[in-house]
Formats: sequence, structure tokens, C-alpha cells
Amino acid sequence: MFLLPVLIILAIVIIDQITKYMTVSMLMPINSVEIIKNFFSLTYVENRGAAFGTMMGGRWFFVALTVIVVVAGGIYYSKIYNKDKSKIASLALVLVAGGAIGNCIDRLFRGYVVDMLSFNFFGYSFPVFNFADICVVIGAVLLVVMFYKRGKIVWKYLLLKQMTLTRE
Repeated sequence: MFLLPVLIILAIVIIDQITKYMTVSMLMPINSVEIIKNFFSLTYVENRGAAFGTMMGGRWFFVALTVIVVVAGGIYYSKIYNKDKSKIASLALVLVAGGAIGNCIDRLFRGYVVDMLSFNFFGYSFPVFNFADICVVIGAVLLVVMFYKRGKIVWKYLLLKQMTLTRE
């Protein structure tokens, strides 16, 4: 039941950590390599904050938040969406968990997250990010879409759950 999601999360973490290892070993000494002129570069960045460098210096806060998100996602997966076999919910939660764990490993062992993907759109330099960030963002977008489409079912479940708790 949980084997496939666990294997996918493990694959995400391994891919993420390999790309970060390669970034540290090959890109750190030279800092940046332009791949597509004025559009895409590989750039070594030590991100000590949250997404896109916000909330700098919250290492242990983000480690704790990762644990909470992964545990809550696992509970949510097993309690609600495992019952109706929602593939979108499963994929979304697996992507978020894999990306969150990948970045958490960096915070625990390096004290910062290694970022390397740098894009420039019409003169705007988008914040540098990594593979784990891509997984978290795609998973979060899928969750938003799923909640939007299935919002009535989720709200009914939450209301029914609340009603049964108040009756006890």
C-alpha cells in the first residue's frame, strides 16, 4: 500500500542529493556556468532561508516544519485519500514529501540548502532553486487544484468530522 509512494519519495531524495553533490563538487569552485545565453545558468547558491531565499536563518524552524509537513501529509494520505485512491492527491503528497525531505537533509547536514538552477526572464533574474523545490512547487500546485476541484467533498468531510467530535 505504501511501498510505491515510499519508493518515489526515495527516488526524489536521491536525485535531489546527487544533483546537490554534483553542484558542490563541480560548480562551487567556479560559482556559475551559463548554459543558455541570457536565459539559464547553473549557479552555486547557499540558501539559508526558505523558498527563494526568504526567512533567512530559520534552519531549525524549517527542519521542524518539514517533519510536521511530512507526518501530516502521511496521515492525510492514509486517512482520507488512500480510501478513494486519488492519484492526484497521492502524487502531490509524494512530491511535497520528497522535496521537503531533500531540502531538510541539506539543512541538517550543511546548515543551508544548495540551490543551482538560475533563470533570467526578460532581464528579471528568478531566484535560484533546486530539484527538491521543483517537486514541492508542483506538488503544492496539484494540491491546490485538487482541493479546488474536490473542495465540497473535503469540506463535507471536515464538517462531519467536527460534528462527530462535538457529539462525543
